[in-house]
Amino acid sequence: MRLISRTFSTHPFKILGIQQIALGHLDKVVLRKFWCIILGIPRVGSYYSKFDNVNQDILRIGEGENAVELHLMQPVDPRSYPNIQDNAFHHFALWVDNLEECYQYLEGQGSQMTPGGIRKNTSGLGVIFANPKVTGGILLELVQHPDYLKK
Repeated sequence: MRLISRTFSTHPFKILGIQQIALGHLDKVVLRKFWCIILGIPRVGSYYSKFDNVNQDILRIGEGENAVELHLMQPVDPRSYPNIQDNAFHHFALWVDNLEECYQYLEGQGSQMTPGGIRKNTSGLGVIFANPKVTGGILLELVQHPDYLKK
């Protein structure tokens, strides 16, 4: 199969860059030892949710608009879904200029999205998730870029 590059897009949104990479493990202390202590990447926050079955540290690599978040995640309950620990590379997130248009477009294309539609992340920005069944096995998070929020 040959992919053809085009200089124009018919999509009602743009992918702007990487927002985050998430790593899962049964014990985030194992992840923290390498990423925070050995590499020295600073921890800038945390998030805990029984609903999302996640207890995570949020690290930041880089500064300003080029910064990328690294989420070190462990499950609240290893027997519950989602099974964060089953795949060490859990998901990654991309910045989107118009999340609402992106969501409507993906739904219109028949892409299976996770339940809940657009919801807020830990920073208060809108997010959606594409089911791994449609992405080839990787959970994809799409995040509304704050510079493109409608005023």
